[in-house]
Amino acid sequence: MDKIAIYCSASDDSPRKYHDSAKVLVDGLCRKGYAVVSGGSWRGMMGAVSDAADDAGGYHKGVMPRFLGPYIYEKLSETVWTDTMSERKELMRLDTVASIALPGGIGTLDELIETMVLIKLGQYSGRLYALNHDGFYEPFRKLLQHYAEEGMMSFEDIDLVRFADTPEDILKDF
Repeated sequence: MDKIAIYCSASDDSPRKYHDSAKVLVDGLCRKGYAVVSGGSWRGMMGAVSDAADDAGGYHKGVMPRFLGPYIYEKLSETVWTDTMSERKELMRLDTVASIALPGGIGTLDELIETMVLIKLGQYSGRLYALNHDGFYEPFRKLLQHYAEEGMMSFEDIDLVRFADTPEDILKDF
């Protein structure tokens, strides 16, 4: 079973529209036979991802640092415990065919950028998506454009991330 990493926020303050998009995406991936790998929490959008995978009867692997143990989603198909956030990111990506960044906070941005760097360096062979719901990732796309204009990266490197406006736009690729 092919696996897809989902990066997203654990903030309970994130707007419901992002939770709804997460549910549509994860439901679609599970129904297409993909396993979902996430941070494994019941909070925020991670909780929406967890609920959607559970509701769809999909396989859901959660990767959780031990120090965040109280936030673990109890109905995961598989739980992997780590000691650090760095180890968590590495194990979330392990053997995945793609990584998808949903709207999220600084942790999600860290996962998105690190995965982009690994693709650039030939250390990750999966595809990388950013769900640009209501333009959430437009500031990031503009920052990448600025970096390219300043010669800090190539314009081609911007295409290492596939920006998609809707969950359905991503699901078409799977």
